[in-house]
Amino acid sequence: MAEQQAAAAPESKKNKGLIFQIMFAVLNLVVMGGGVFMVYSSTIGWENPKITDEQLMRTMASTVSEAEVGPLVYTMDKFTVNLGGEMQKTIRLEVNLQMLGKEGFEEVMEPENRAKARDRIVRILNEESFDGLESIQGKLFLKDKIAQEVNEILHKGVVKDVYFSDFVVQ
Repeated sequence: MAEQQAAAAPESKKNKGLIFQIMFAVLNLVVMGGGVFMVYSSTIGWENPKITDEQLMRTMASTVSEAEVGPLVYTMDKFTVNLGGEMQKTIRLEVNLQMLGKEGFEEVMEPENRAKARDRIVRILNEESFDGLESIQGKLFLKDKIAQEVNEILHKGVVKDVYFSDFVVQ
């Protein structure tokens, strides 16, 4: 009887090892099958979504209305301002503000905001010198200052860019 127990012990260990190997193989096949399914569904099995005529018409109508609006540019009245510095020089310029949205365009056109924007631009120009505005970098720096000052005034709108349509220093 002792011999039977001694022979059964190695067989039960072998059976447990065999069961673990089978369980590992099944688990491995399940994980690999899930991976294959995910790859198939995201690459080979992927289909383009069906677009109906109604959806296409809605999309085209919304893009056409946005394209018709175009860029919103507000042209301010011309400025003639004395520059700062030792030499007495004046600058005459016309500032155009490109607004990011329609709300901002309407906001900058309000009389109160328009007056505040002109005042801040005049202050900026009074602080500038001829040497500072002579180079391209100086003009670009002036554009950035103007955009920053006008953006501080506005609550809803944002100035996207500043353009000079007239720029004369005398």
